[in-house]
Order: sequence, then C-alpha cells, then structure tokens
Amino acid sequence: METDIGEFLRTRRERIQPHEVGLPAGVTRRRVPGLRREEVALIAGVSPDYYVRLEQGRTAQVSDQVLNAVARALRLSDVETEHLGNLARPKRTGAASAADASDEPLVRLLHTIADAPALLLDARLDIVAVNAAAEAVFEVSGMPHPRNAARQLFLDPGARSRYANWDEIAAETVAQLRLATGRRPGDAGLASLVGELAIRSEPFRRLWATGDVREKRLGTARLVHPVAGTLEFDYHVLTVPARPDRSLLTYLPRTGSPTAEALGMLLSWATAPAS
Repeated sequence: METDIGEFLRTRRERIQPHEVGLPAGVTRRRVPGLRREEVALIAGVSPDYYVRLEQGRTAQVSDQVLNAVARALRLSDVETEHLGNLARPKRTGAASAADASDEPLVRLLHTIADAPALLLDARLDIVAVNAAAEAVFEVSGMPHPRNAARQLFLDPGARSRYANWDEIAAETVAQLRLATGRRPGDAGLASLVGELAIRSEPFRRLWATGDVREKRLGTARLVHPVAGTLEFDYHVLTVPARPDRSLLTYLPRTGSPTAEALGMLLSWATAPAS
C-alpha cells in the first residue's frame, strides 16, 4: 500500500471545493474533484512547480514555512499536519518493540484495573497484554496469533456482529494505522500488516484509500456480547511517554448503567471457582 506524500496531499485536495476557499468554480467541467495543484499552490503562496515537486516526494529541501503554508491551504488538522511533516521528513525508526521485561510495570498497572476492560497495545495494534475484564469481554485468548486488534476487526468473520458501531471503529482504526506508518516508516511489521489487510479486506482497502489520519484518544464502543448482550463503553487511549510504542486502552462503563451491571456479572462468572 502506498503511504507517500503525494497520495496524502491528493486526498486532502479532493475534499475541498473551490468555493470553500474563495475560488471561482469556473465554467469548464473539472477533470479532478476538489482543488487543482495550482490552486493549492496559489493559496499556499508557493510556485506551482514547487508544489508539484512536493507531491512527487521531492522534499529534501522543503522548509517548515512551506509545509505549514500547505497545511493551512488544505485546512489540515493538527494530526494531519504532523502526518504531512512525517511524510516530508521520514524519521529513522525501527520495528515496534516486542513484548519484553520492560513491559512488566505496565502489565502490573494493567492488572490493577479490576472493573473495566483494559488492553496494552503496541504501535501496530498488537495486543501485548490484557486484564481479566478485557478477557471476559473480548475473549482475547481465543484470537489467532499474532493477536492484533486491527486484524481481528477486519479479518474475523464475527467482528461485524460483535461491534454495533463497526463502521465507526473501523474508520478510526485505519486512520490510526495510517498515522502510525508516517511515524514509523522503518517498521517492516507495520508495513506487512497494512499490506495483509489491504489484500484480504475490501473494507480496509476502501478506508485506506480515503487517506484519513487520526489520533485515537477517546470515543464510544458498542459491543454485542454473546452472553451479556449489548455493552456500551467510553474508551480512552493513554500513551506512555517512556514507551512511545505502547498505549493503554481502557473501556469504561458508565456508573450505574446496564453495561456496568452486565460487566459485573461477567467478572463474577470469570472469577467463580469451577463446580
């Protein structure tokens, strides 16, 4: 799958109509949706040739001033602006770290969370560890190896029925993976995952083609559990400054909600001694 700067800028151009930035639409029919390259260059205050070189990936001498001007012209969000910078100046990073002894403090922290599902993920969304509540809700131990949240979401035939808001979660996940590819251009495992999902999942290919990038921080997940029924959680993603390739994903039920009651039931069953 391509992750280069030209593809990203093209998708950002296509979502903006000329009248939205004060340009006349013109009387002739446009051959491309959204803004033309020369129109982006005009708004950004750079020459058309310079902007074309930027989309071609010839970014060795590009300045912060130009990147910021292009970001403003295309109305990029803060995360999209970061992604543009990552594509223009790829950082030398290796593969995401495999689970090792340095994860031990994070795993201990994970298991102190007793009444909400929590998962420890790496940069490519591999599942490093889960607590008892996450196992009860997501049945992680039954996932095929390597256990990966994105692979489960797009390749598990039962995933669509498990997530009541699958379309929303899927779009967020793809946008998060695209952001990760810009941050970790040297991660062969991440590139392999994206390639595998693109080959095996049409919904993934369609979402990847949008070019969207997003930092997944918080949102709502609505799950359909085979025993507990519908569960609704507010999820939060916490980053770990000491381990930038790790994040802690927690699913919090609202106090006194049916989900909190159902989760309590699941946990009591999970911890009850076998008869």
